[in-house]
Amino acid sequence: MENVKIEPFQVIGIAVRTTNENEQAAKDIAQLWDRFMSENILDAIPNKIDNTVYSLYTDYEGDHTQPYTAMLACRVSQLDIIPDGMVGKSFSGGNYVKITAKGDLTKGLIVNEWSKIFELNLERVYTADFEAFGEKARNPKDAEIDFFIAVK
Repeated sequence: MENVKIEPFQVIGIAVRTTNENEQAAKDIAQLWDRFMSENILDAIPNKIDNTVYSLYTDYEGDHTQPYTAMLACRVSQLDIIPDGMVGKSFSGGNYVKITAKGDLTKGLIVNEWSKIFELNLERVYTADFEAFGEKARNPKDAEIDFFIAVK
């Protein structure tokens, strides 16, 4: 776990409003990933900086037990073109805790890591938390994922 400063950034992608209650987020986010892959959203995002996919959690109504927006997106250089069915957002960056998890994405790596994060004594601010799926995430059976949690 390390403290990092994230600079402001912009993303374009697809989103869903969800909640962690009754494991709803696990279903909604799985469906969002299915859509992202089946509709080849990655290639349809204009002005991409690179092919790293960000799984973002934002627009929290409170803490992680309240509804929030989940988004699969890529960083972009500008938001002047947002294709139909996609959303664009700007984030102000800030102070984050970075945690790296390694393992099998098909065996619940993400959900399991978030369960651990929820137990940590972090001063979370619930602005925008995210995971970065870069080159080291290409092999789902042996992936390395960086988690970024916004803190004071």
